[in-house]
Amino acid sequence: MRTIFDFARQRALLTPDAVAFREASGGRSWTFGEIDDLAERLAAVLEARGLAAGDRVATLNHNTPFFFALLFAAAKAALILVPLNWRQTGSELRPILADCGARLLLHDEATASLAQIIAQEAAIERLTFDACENLAAHTSTRDDRETAWPTDRVWYLLYTSGTTGKPKAVIQTTGMALANAINVQQATGVGPQDGTVNYLPLFHTAGINLHALPVFIAGGTSHVLAKFDVDPAIELIESGAISVFFGVPAIYQALSLHPRFSALDLARVRHWGSGGASLPDNLIRAFLAKGAVICNGMGMTETGPCAFLMDRARATEKIGSIGKPQIMTEVRLVDASGKIVQDGAPGEIQFRGPNITSGYFNNPQATAAAFDADWLKSGDVGRRDADGYYYIVDRIKDMYISGGENVYPAEVEAVLHAHPAILEVAVIGVADAKWGEVGHAHILLRPDCALDIAEVRSWSRERLATYKVPQHITFVSEFPRTAAGKIQKHVLRRAT
Repeated sequence: MRTIFDFARQRALLTPDAVAFREASGGRSWTFGEIDDLAERLAAVLEARGLAAGDRVATLNHNTPFFFALLFAAAKAALILVPLNWRQTGSELRPILADCGARLLLHDEATASLAQIIAQEAAIERLTFDACENLAAHTSTRDDRETAWPTDRVWYLLYTSGTTGKPKAVIQTTGMALANAINVQQATGVGPQDGTVNYLPLFHTAGINLHALPVFIAGGTSHVLAKFDVDPAIELIESGAISVFFGVPAIYQALSLHPRFSALDLARVRHWGSGGASLPDNLIRAFLAKGAVICNGMGMTETGPCAFLMDRARATEKIGSIGKPQIMTEVRLVDASGKIVQDGAPGEIQFRGPNITSGYFNNPQATAAAFDADWLKSGDVGRRDADGYYYIVDRIKDMYISGGENVYPAEVEAVLHAHPAILEVAVIGVADAKWGEVGHAHILLRPDCALDIAEVRSWSRERLATYKVPQHITFVSEFPRTAAGKIQKHVLRRAT
């Protein structure tokens, strides 16, 4: 399939008056017809400011239905949207703006201060969402707009830090979005009768694609929280508005600890999905005791993201499994030599299919390193049982996941290395009951220098998003090393 038709337009033609998005606070709702009309007008607004096909537009915002109108506007105008991480600092966002070459920054009121700083430093224009909406209200739509979208055209970029600490922009296309929607629909049965809650951040693939965009394509409703708050999430579940739910382990932990959890009727939600990190067995069983079967899944920003999602029928029998590959995704497990392994044996999980990214924007070296011919290398080790169900064994890379956020130690290490008292540092992920994993920094000081834990944390908080700041800090006199002098992180993990 080389082209697909404008998602927003087609959905508006099918069910113009059905509710596409509803704000959980305030109660404002947008029908499919209204979202499509707003997206058309926003596309015209952006074009009137001189933006042309292929130009990048950055956004900085908490969750809002307006973001999805912008997302569709970008597709209509053949622009590339670049959602930025509002949890990051200006120093973290500057290289991202430079890398993508954004010509315009759009932002909400909550991120205005940060937006002003980074737009001024990058010397680019910025507009608030309110200003955009006001301009759109007085802008006419075009009658000659192309409604066929090439499936391989870059639609938006999602930045994910590499193991070297340098951010990489994962290309997302309309074809990937459709393939992901098919995978999600197969796994969950989502349709126009369904509602979901959108709270995972929109600079993440999960915020856009698990399950908001698939639900939109299916004609269902997304109830939008600006960011996760356990009380309104509980209220949405109790109200029966939510029938499909996706969360990371930290979210399930927060729900389970809520005072109303014991009385909560979880049966109102017919499908519970989880990803981002392994869900602890005790948490799975806590929900299972209340009749909620959580289906573990696995995917990457590079896979659109839904590649695996456990089927409900066997989820209780195979606790810990991520299920089978979904219909638009092919998977293989290979050993270090590239040979396919037998059932039960560990191997690197590799993917191919229409849901797989074409690579990293303006980064051919990283793209080449990520693929083995047309197979995407995940960096994760898995195994398959005799029934065809997959399990994650370990990560090849050092990346760890804290509260659903990917953290790359090299990025944290680079910040700590910049401290004048620090000679060398190694960061690893360690288990944490609340966040799944947190960082543990092992620090070797320069001779005759002194430093305390409080100063390390203060230094980190000024330069890193909160979830990247190491929770544990240990000062060491030496590191375990290989013969080549490389720090042996596996030895640090065993000693932690």
